[in-house]
Amino acid sequence: MRHVLSALVQNVPGVLSHISGMLASRGYNIDSLAVGATENPELSRMTFVVVGDDYVLSQVRKQLEKIVTVVQVDDISSQNYVERDLMLLKVKALPGGPRSEIRELVEIFRGRIVDVGPEEVMIEISGRESKVEAFIERMRPYGILELVRTGRIAMVRSTSDYRPSDSSENLETNATE
Repeated sequence: MRHVLSALVQNVPGVLSHISGMLASRGYNIDSLAVGATENPELSRMTFVVVGDDYVLSQVRKQLEKIVTVVQVDDISSQNYVERDLMLLKVKALPGGPRSEIRELVEIFRGRIVDVGPEEVMIEISGRESKVEAFIERMRPYGILELVRTGRIAMVRSTSDYRPSDSSENLETNATE
């Protein structure tokens, strides 16, 4: 089972090293990890994706909560949340037909071409993990030259019934999202 944990931590040197070292020393595998600033400059948010049963989740949470620099730990995978992954991908794109096909796929997946070279393009894609994985599979036949991804980030949805009428939000169930 896949669990998404969000930990609010003090923004001090060594926190990432301490937390990842503690998890590794106890044999817990982190599938994804992203760390970034929050609205409070004294705090950072770490988003972990951990694979395991409920016992593993319980143990990881307990270990995180013991660390002095950890302020709060939430299992957001048990709530209604939005999750995103960001990827940059450089793919072989010879001028003409292949480049046009790639440009069309980028539009379908709501990505952006962020750099164009004589024989390759760099593409930015963000979305759910399944969307990013699907895009990678569509690009393989063209020849992926380089690929880099962030860890997943996630945030719990609002508790109100309000949902934006933005078309990208309404299409979230679409296979490309």
